Amino acid sequence: MKSKITVVGAGFVGATTAQRIAEKQLGDVVLHDIMPDMPKGKALDMMESACLEGFDSVITGTNDAADYKDSNVVVITSGIARKPGMSRDDLLKTNADIVGGVADNIKKIAPNAIVIVVSNPLDVMTCLVGAKTGFPKNRVIGMAGVLDSARFRCFIAMELGVSHQDVQAMVLGGHGDDMVPLVRYSTVSGIAIQDLIPRERLDALVTRTRNGGAEIVGLLKAGSAYYAPSAAVAQMVQSIIYDEKRVLPCAAWCTGQYGIKDMFVGVPCVLGKNGMEKIIELKLTESELGLLKTSADHVRENCRMLGI
Repeated sequence: MKSKITVVGAGFVGATTAQRIAEKQLGDVVLHDIMPDMPKGKALDMMESACLEGFDSVITGTNDAADYKDSNVVVITSGIARKPGMSRDDLLKTNADIVGGVADNIKKIAPNAIVIVVSNPLDVMTCLVGAKTGFPKNRVIGMAGVLDSARFRCFIAMELGVSHQDVQAMVLGGHGDDMVPLVRYSTVSGIAIQDLIPRERLDALVTRTRNGGAEIVGLLKAGSAYYAPSAAVAQMVQSIIYDEKRVLPCAAWCTGQYGIKDMFVGVPCVLGKNGMEKIIELKLTESELGLLKTSADHVRENCRMLGI
């Protein structure tokens, strides 16, 4: 029996996510949006590519949240996108209202689903979904570090002129300006990047990673990134659907790990059929741990603003 993956929000991120999931044949896809007929049009367009791309997943567009029923995974991409000059935090209240409504629907209609949150500000929206649904915390996960690590990996590969496939990197913390790219845990085919890239260039790559989303927003002038975010979501969905046990940095509920308690924040996780199955605790330096806690405190402060 095929898995069912629902993507809520049929904008650039949501639609591209639906397409990637279908092309990977991870399951049948429901694409939901409140805009009349729009998700149906996008779903039909994708289905017309099936014979060309060689996939058999069924993509259904809908305006009816009742179609979430029996979903194995629900991906939330709903909300307004950033504009040039806006921070992710600027979206806080508007997107909280939108995402909160989606969480209510998931609780009623898809009570057994694993939920992946993509809407910004991501860590706070993940906290909101966790609170609204009341789901076991392993079934609510934020897509953050997978994307941020991919950006760091990309910049390292571009700097060195090497294959992107040979670069591994780890970015922890909130999906914002105070995220924590871990240089010590980043390698090229097992070679520490400190041995390959001068310190000043490494510092520049860390800064570029932290500003990765804003850089794209500034270049697009309208809208925000969607190709890399959708690829990050698809990797998470694949690890869950196929029970791959991939170790991926995600916004996960910490219960004391890294000295952080009762908060969603970006940490290395094992993703499998039960959602977030384990948090891996890395040995961080005092400086790295301090940056991670600062990032978590920022998320906690925004959660308090929403009364979570």
